[in-house]
Amino acid sequence: MSIQVIEKEEMKVVGISWNGTYSQMSTLPGLFKEMVNRLEEVSYQTNEPVLIAPFHSRETEFTYYVTTPVEKIAEIPEGMVGFTIPSKNYVYATHRGSQEEVEHTYKQIYAWMEEYGYEQDHNALSLEVYKEEHKHQNETGDLHFDIYLPVKTYKQ
Repeated sequence: MSIQVIEKEEMKVVGISWNGTYSQMSTLPGLFKEMVNRLEEVSYQTNEPVLIAPFHSRETEFTYYVTTPVEKIAEIPEGMVGFTIPSKNYVYATHRGSQEEVEHTYKQIYAWMEEYGYEQDHNALSLEVYKEEHKHQNETGDLHFDIYLPVKTYKQ
């Protein structure tokens, strides 16, 4: 797995939000189906064929969003949220494999961050980016998505 640090530009997104405990993670695939079914409700979508899943993780629970990138945040459909993700430095890697292997991928990224002296910015949103080109394999359980973990420090 290739891991690197990149800067991501500011993004505006609109989508649905969910808050729950780690034991409720089985709820997440349903959020993607709901968002895909409601995509036509979102105005000013970019041409980028992706779903962006920003999230905040805390000790006992997390907040997870399934969103689509937009040019501007204007009319937010009922039951959705819209917000701007600021430009930020991220540790970036791609997960390829089953749902059961996702935790292992995150552990590899955290180990890399520790080895190279990067500290995660827990006040910023982490991101998972699901590209349209991997939609079919993701639906069959062979997951393929990009992970962006925000960092406080950036080494040259």
